Amino acid sequence: MSSNKEQRSAVFVILFALITILILYSSNSANEVFHYGSLRGRSRRPVNLKKWSITDGYVPILGNKTLPSRCHQCVIVSSSSHLLGTKLGPEIERAECTIRMNDAPTTGYSADVGNKTTYRVVAHSSVFRVLRRPQEFVNRTPETVFIFWGPPSKMQKPQGSLVRVIQRAGLAFPNMEAYAVSPGRMRQFDDLFRGETGKDREKSHSWLSTGWFTMVIAVELCDHVHVYGMVPPNYCSQRPRLQRMPYHYYEPKGPDECVTYIQNEHSRKGNHHRFITEKKVFSSWAQLYGITFSHPSWT
Repeated sequence: MSSNKEQRSAVFVILFALITILILYSSNSANEVFHYGSLRGRSRRPVNLKKWSITDGYVPILGNKTLPSRCHQCVIVSSSSHLLGTKLGPEIERAECTIRMNDAPTTGYSADVGNKTTYRVVAHSSVFRVLRRPQEFVNRTPETVFIFWGPPSKMQKPQGSLVRVIQRAGLAFPNMEAYAVSPGRMRQFDDLFRGETGKDREKSHSWLSTGWFTMVIAVELCDHVHVYGMVPPNYCSQRPRLQRMPYHYYEPKGPDECVTYIQNEHSRKGNHHRFITEKKVFSSWAQLYGITFSHPSWT
């Protein structure tokens, strides 16, 4: 019986290794969807994100407040498994403002990722996952300001509006503070992607990631931004091919990080996140907006 289990385990490891090698090989040999070296012309002055209007960009869902700003020093805590074992919790707790994404929990992981959550940026596809766990995401850090993003067709459609779902949650948690990215700001996010990459998001079958929204929001709200756990754009081409890293720190049996990045970057059918391209844009913003990265370092 034990020998059968060992054989199955060996077969699984071999299959995973072969799939990873095939994906990495195809990523190195295939033409990229985005040729970053020939993206937007540097003769055109980049958009100054710090001049975007906070009032026009974020609509209050609960109450009539204005999105609070600003923070001198912010940290973005990514959802990457690179944070596991780092013991960064106390350092993250000392940050002036802490930004997290979607349904990344802190319970059980606080030694590595801390608990403090000033802002939580949530995609339309993660709304129910967040609201189903109010003890984790609402009660545990009652100071959290939620920023929900999504296309108007998802957020404000007449039947089943996600905005109404969030408003109903606010009735149960009267201290909950939540905002939605306005339709006009959603168009600005698309225009920004096109300006930085030279690619139309819809025509190139691309979905902006929550990381893209979070980085832009952090630049808007913060004087300096430090990012924990986000890998640099060239990481997957340099990583040892048999090393597996879960995409999320809270899903140890979830998909491999680099397999996810490469599949999304090079897929031409359907809509996909362009994670690697987004990271190349972030790299170009680092000096312009005072963004630094660690665990791993980008320098």
